[in-house]
Parts: sequence; structure tokens; C-alpha cells
Amino acid sequence: MTEAKRQGKAPFRGPTRDAAHGIETTRRAIESVKAQFGSAVKDHISFRGEETLVVDPAAIVAICRLLRDTPELDYDVLTDVMAAHFLERDREYEVSYIVSSYPNNAQLRLKVRIGGGTGAATVPTLVDVWPTADWQEREEWDKVGVVFEGHPNLTRILMPEEWEGHPLRKDYPVEGIGA
Repeated sequence: MTEAKRQGKAPFRGPTRDAAHGIETTRRAIESVKAQFGSAVKDHISFRGEETLVVDPAAIVAICRLLRDTPELDYDVLTDVMAAHFLERDREYEVSYIVSSYPNNAQLRLKVRIGGGTGAATVPTLVDVWPTADWQEREEWDKVGVVFEGHPNLTRILMPEEWEGHPLRKDYPVEGIGA
């Protein structure tokens, strides 16, 4: 038992606001993004209490800076980065970012759709906005092959350096390369 538990103190104090405040913060964040980046917001999806904004990849960095730097929003953490590959879509790749405001108990998903046809699967890096993007973006590049432009060290993190391809792409051979 840790000293903090013995003294009845939690080692990590969670969000300082209730869920209703978090929902309101997310609503204000969505309004702010739509007001400042109107045409860059391609879609707004609300499903089971989760809010997602589908945005233009060229605007992702500026949108994230707005969410981080606006004091009343204070999205202080990039919680997760996920990439997926789809073969039968105009835009073959989706990259989803979950951003969180711990002080406001709020969460928002941002999604970009990229690639397709001859279009490259590239999106700007968020390392300059949230340093935690470093390893998260490396993982997604390693697994799916999305290139995060401007990333300071886009190298393998999960697969061996000599690995060929990206194993979570839908066109990756089921048996592996050379099998």
C-alpha cells in the first residue's frame, strides 16, 4: 500500500469538473472550430454521447492549436491517435485523434480522411502541438503506413526495422510478404 493510500489520498485526482461541464465544454469546442474553420469542417457526428468532427487534413494542426490554446477549452492532452485503411473508399485512410481536456472533463474526436486513388496517405504531424503525438504517430505509420509530414523521427516502433510493408493495411498479404 502506498503512502498516499494509507493517508486516504488518491495518487491521481481526476477531472475537476462534472460530466455536464465536460459536455458543455465539448459543445463550445465544436462551435469554436466551426466558427473559425467553417469550410474545413466536413462533418459533425454525434453518436452515443461521443462527438466527432471530420475535418480537412490541411487544417488539423490549426484546429488542435485552437483547442489547446483557448483557455476556456484547455484540451491539454492528445489521448490517442488511430489510423485505419479501407480499400473500397474514395479516401482510403482515416486518422482519428482523441483530444481531452482533463481540467474540464471533456473529450472530442477529430477525424481526417486521406489518400485514395493516387493520393498519398499523408497528414501533418501534431508533435509540435502535443509532444505525445511522437510515439502515437510512429505506431500508426508502422502499422498502417500513414505518413505524418514533419514528424521528427518517423521510424519503426513496433515492427523490426527490416520489416517490409505495414501489416494492418487491408491489402497486406494475409500470410505475410514472401509467403
